[in-house]
Amino acid sequence: MIDRRHLLGLIAGIGLAVSSTVALAQEKFIVVASTTSTEQSGLFGHILPIFTKKTGIQVRVVAQGTGQALKTGEQGNADVVFVHDRVAEQKFVDAGWGVDRREVMYNDFVIVGPKSDPAKVGGSKDVVAAYKKIAAAKAPFASRGDSSGTHAAELRIWKEAGIDVKATGTGWYRETGSGMGPTLNTASGMNAYAFTDRGTWLNFKNRGDLVVSVEGDAKLFNQYGVMLVNPARHAHVKVAEGRAFIDWITSKEGQDAIASYKIGGQQLFFPNYRPGGNS
Repeated sequence: MIDRRHLLGLIAGIGLAVSSTVALAQEKFIVVASTTSTEQSGLFGHILPIFTKKTGIQVRVVAQGTGQALKTGEQGNADVVFVHDRVAEQKFVDAGWGVDRREVMYNDFVIVGPKSDPAKVGGSKDVVAAYKKIAAAKAPFASRGDSSGTHAAELRIWKEAGIDVKATGTGWYRETGSGMGPTLNTASGMNAYAFTDRGTWLNFKNRGDLVVSVEGDAKLFNQYGVMLVNPARHAHVKVAEGRAFIDWITSKEGQDAIASYKIGGQQLFFPNYRPGGNS
């Protein structure tokens, strides 16, 4: 026979297991597939607790390059996609994988490089001319090489400069196949140039001899967009919770939260949602 204390213990254990299962089932959360820069810059660590406190919705971030984040959304493994490659985002929406795309914020890209500046590009505001000088000098250059929004922007500039890095980059052009933080670590170790979003750079600690070499060109503008994964393609998408996140991040409170994130007094992202001005 089971004694009374053992029986009560079993009942309590079953009750705890049931209550834990119910609590887990009732936990509200969404999965956001996003670019690594929103996480590695520290932005999400700043704004997501504010959203969760207001709504009770947890946000589980899958931080990837933009190309892979869009693929994650296409496969139905996320509820929301938050990335920074407008051309790829528009293709995602046009193909029916995403809906309600909104522009959220922007910052800019910069080229960082060694203080010794072997390509003599320091202080330039002409990113195409700087790329030509880097290639001519065969100066070490670390690229993400991961189909991210940053990588796509970098490749567009190489193309505009008339340089095929696949054909001519042997010995000086290195693709890391990784996120922005690891790529900056590689650049620091190699004393190489790199193309990075400013937010990740400002939050990056292992700079070594790297400094900002090129900034201020209009071609370095970096827009971020958010969209809901299309529930017509994936019925399990959490529409209400996903829309709550999108509505919040484009609300005054969400936009103010983005603007309030600073490192050393320097603002990393600039909110620019305009009702009716997004696609």
